[in-house]
Amino acid sequence: MGKYNLVQIKDKDAAYRNLIRAELLDELYDQVFQRIIVEKKYRDPDYSAKKLAEEIKTNTRYISAVVSLRFGMNYSSLINEYRIKEALAILVDKRYADATIEEISAMVGFANRQSFYAAFYKFTGQTPKGYRLKHQTTKGTAKKSAKSGRTKETK
Repeated sequence: MGKYNLVQIKDKDAAYRNLIRAELLDELYDQVFQRIIVEKKYRDPDYSAKKLAEEIKTNTRYISAVVSLRFGMNYSSLINEYRIKEALAILVDKRYADATIEEISAMVGFANRQSFYAAFYKFTGQTPKGYRLKHQTTKGTAKKSAKSGRTKETK
């Protein structure tokens, strides 16, 4: 009986997304994009869907629907994707060569090292330290990247 109720709830939530007017969906998408991506609110480890909904004067169900329909993922995945994208850039930026993984994790908005490592690995298939080391040893040299037997094109 528990599974049946869960299926009903999921179906109800999915149907709820279809009830949002296209104009409202567009308007909310613009506001979500502005807050999370342009204003880089993802850097705040306490920035929740609830806070976002309050800021743009809507509810979390609409936030969930917009993120699902327009970004193709859930809220947490969206936030983590932008955190990891920024972390990727910082990890190879010479200005941050002395920054620890923990410092970089905090800079991009993760509350702790473990959640950063888990999200980073899920997104890239490697650890932040491994990514940094690999990029530092292969950057700009075709010979080093060829060690693995693969050639990389440089642009």
